[in-house]
Order: sequence, then C-alpha cells, then structure tokens
Amino acid sequence: TRAAPARRAAPTSAMRDLIVIALLLPSCALSMTIATDGLIRTSRHAAHVRMAEDMPSIIIGGGRIGSALAEIGCDGDVLVRRGEPIPEEPASGPIYVCTRNNVLADVIAATAAERREDLVFMQNGMLGDFLAEQGLAGVTQVLLYLAVSKLGEKPTDGITDTNPEGLTSATGKWAAAFKARLEKGALTCHVRDGDDYTRRMLEKHVWICAFMAVGARRGCSVGDVESQHKDELRRLVEELVAAGEKELGVTLEAGVFERLAAYGRSVAHFPTAVKEFEWRNGWFYKLSEAALAAGDADPLPIHTAVLKELGVVS
Repeated sequence: TRAAPARRAAPTSAMRDLIVIALLLPSCALSMTIATDGLIRTSRHAAHVRMAEDMPSIIIGGGRIGSALAEIGCDGDVLVRRGEPIPEEPASGPIYVCTRNNVLADVIAATAAERREDLVFMQNGMLGDFLAEQGLAGVTQVLLYLAVSKLGEKPTDGITDTNPEGLTSATGKWAAAFKARLEKGALTCHVRDGDDYTRRMLEKHVWICAFMAVGARRGCSVGDVESQHKDELRRLVEELVAAGEKELGVTLEAGVFERLAAYGRSVAHFPTAVKEFEWRNGWFYKLSEAALAAGDADPLPIHTAVLKELGVVS
C-alpha cells in the first residue's frame, strides 16, 4: 500500500496574521514560505528593502542642505560637520551625504564598510561611474530640486508651472525614507527606479550644464539665461540631450526644454559658473574626447566651443 502523502499543517491564527502583515508591506522585499512542518520561513533581500518612514539618521555636512534636512528630521539625528568622525549611532538608517563632490571619496573611506550601503548621495553631476568604482553602484541617490537661499532659511521646493507635482526624485534603499522626511517639511519627492530615474538624472544634468555654461559665457544669472538667451540655451540643451540619450540608452519625455526653462525661472536669482567640471560638464566633454579619439566628429561642438571660450579646456 502507498503511504498517504504528508499533510501540510493548516496555518494557525498567528501564521495568518504574519501573512497579512507581509502583504501590507509592499515596500519590503520579504519572501515567505510555509514548510511542510507548518513553520513560516522568511527571508529579506537587503538590496531591495525600502523603509518608507523617516527615522533617526546621520547627516554629513552642516551647510544649507544638511541643516535643512536636520531641521525637518527626527529626534536622534546626528549632524556631522566636515572632517568630524562618523558616529556609530544611530547604528542603522540613512546616512545623508550633504557635502561637495570633491570630498565624497573621503566620506566613503571614513564610513564603516558595513554602513556604506546606507549612504545617500544628493550631489549634482553624474556620480554613476564614481560610485561603481567604489563598489556602491546600487546605493541611494537623490536628484535634489531644492533652493535654500542661506543657512537656516526654509527650503523652496522644486515646483514649477510645468511640474506642479515637484521635481525631486530618489532611487535606492533609502529613497522612500528620504521622501518621508521631505514630506514632513511639506516638500515633494518621487521614488523612481531604472530608466525612469536615469531619464530624470540626465535631464537635471543637462539643466545644470547648459544653464551654467551659457550663464558663465554671458556673465548673467540663471533667470537672465532663460529670459535673454533662450535661443542659445535651446541649441545647447538639444545638443546635450541628444548626446546624453545616446550614451545612456534612454529617451527623455517630450517637452524637455520647457521643463528646464521653467525650473530656471523658479531659481532665477541663482548665479552661474562652470564648476566641479569633472562631475558636471566634464562628463559631456569626455564624450567629445572619445568621439574625436575614434576619428569621429565631435557630437557636442557647441558645448566644446563654449568650454574653450571660457578657458575650461584648451
């Protein structure tokens, strides 16, 4: 006679409650199985876990952005000034990096290896290659559209007439937690992944590279670039977008120039300068160098000409 198959134990009330809890936590990658002995087996995949609530965090950098994040943050936050050691507590949660790009390698080196996946980068520029070299390709990044005129003032959100829903975006492990923090300060943020985030990243990169280049060439503010040199700005934007789309394998949504111009109007008082070249305009200039080295035409002749005129490259 064939033995009767083993019967799987029916879920108890407690087991059913755990299953319900798991279903109510879509932001956490929690896998659950019920073994033949009736025990629940769970596993978390840390690379995909997202915490959707604000929590005590470490904030590196006491400038305008770092101070603003601390102001709307939690009890238990620790604000670390440049050069100060990174504390051991809080022992978990986001580590918001609010410094200039040129000290990012130092910040990473000063962070315990087991906490580096908790770093949250919100600097301007293309950080992808740098973070990959540091072994942090999947770390949390933020495209920050916030204006803080001076230390201690309330941030102005990146809301424009073309994007009333706000422009700030975040991706990665602590993206939802960062969004929750901003919402406490009545600020907007969108959690994005994959190409959706890459498109926004390219768009913001084009904004800062184009506005700063035209503004530096003309000696004017962001607002004057948009209002007085719109045609020149449009030609450069179109060139940068085309080259960036090809390099990253994405296509930006229609209306790019209108969105970038609208953000320019919202921060019209900002000064202009071509700086942090390695992280900003330098990313596009490397595309030009690579094409010329391969015997091809410069895909960014307008951009290259402006950089040469400014004496940034020779």
